Formats: sequence, structure tokens, C-alpha cells
Amino acid sequence: MVLPLLKLGTLALKTLSKPIGSRLKQQAGLHPKFRNFIVSMAQANHRITTTMQRRLYGHATNVEIRPLDEEKAVQAAVDLLGEAFVFSVAVAALSFEVQRSSRSEAKKEELRRQELEQMRERDDSLSREVESLKSKIQELEQLARGRGLAGVFNFRPSQVEEGKVPTPA
Repeated sequence: MVLPLLKLGTLALKTLSKPIGSRLKQQAGLHPKFRNFIVSMAQANHRITTTMQRRLYGHATNVEIRPLDEEKAVQAAVDLLGEAFVFSVAVAALSFEVQRSSRSEAKKEELRRQELEQMRERDDSLSREVESLKSKIQELEQLARGRGLAGVFNFRPSQVEEGKVPTPA
């Protein structure tokens, strides 16, 4: 019951993060200091991606890369910011799920270890009991030989070996 609700909650969190990311994108372009920061971030991202693309296609990389105009830079930055927010929420949900799963596996492993330990203890106990019973049987056999209890039952090892039938006394 808990697992489906947890998965449903994770899905709801991911779904709700998209409108929050959109709202974040809207508000990011309105504040002047933040706007300057994201414009510089977008320009740096533009330079890096353009350089990587030029290297990938085998073009010269020592050329000057024209900066984006301010509106395109703001739009690129807020898109990047919104996607980063949605991605970070997804990563947090995934790490939570992995952590929960590993805790569950650790509990299962601990239970298996305890069961194995109980089985070992039971095996040791049964082994000691078998040894105790063997020693008691040996003691009884020695007592029977020493006191002549074999004669009480009209049983003598020599008669059995020779194939004779014991006669009642």
C-alpha cells in the first residue's frame, strides 16, 4: 500500500515541478541583478556549446563567437534554469527512491542474516544433543556388558554370531 502511494507522490512532485519551473522562468527575467547574472550565464553557455559544436564538426575554434542579443540570452538562460530545476527535482526523487530501496534491501539482508544465525545455532545445539545421546548410548552399552544385562534378555552376542537361536531360561 505504501509503495504505490510513494510512487504516485513522486510522480506528482515531478508533475508539479514543471509549472514551478515555468513560473521561475517568468520571474527570472524581471529582476535586474538576476537578469544580468543569467545573461552572462547564457553567454558563457553559448560560447561553450558553440566551441564544442565547432570542434565536433572539425571547424576552426579560434574564431570570435558572436554573443547572443540580450532577449535571446535571457530566453536561453531561463529555459536552462527551468530545465535545471525540473531535472534537479527528478534527480532528488530518484535518489530518494534509490535510498529507500537500499534501506529495504538492507533490512531484508539483516533478516536473512539473523535467520541464518538462528539456523547455525540450532544446528550446533542439535549436534551437541546428538553427541550427548551417543555418549549416553556408549555408557549404557558399557553398563550392560559390565553387569551382564545381555543375559537378562537371553541375548548373547556369541549365539547370534553362530546362528543359534537363544533358548528361554
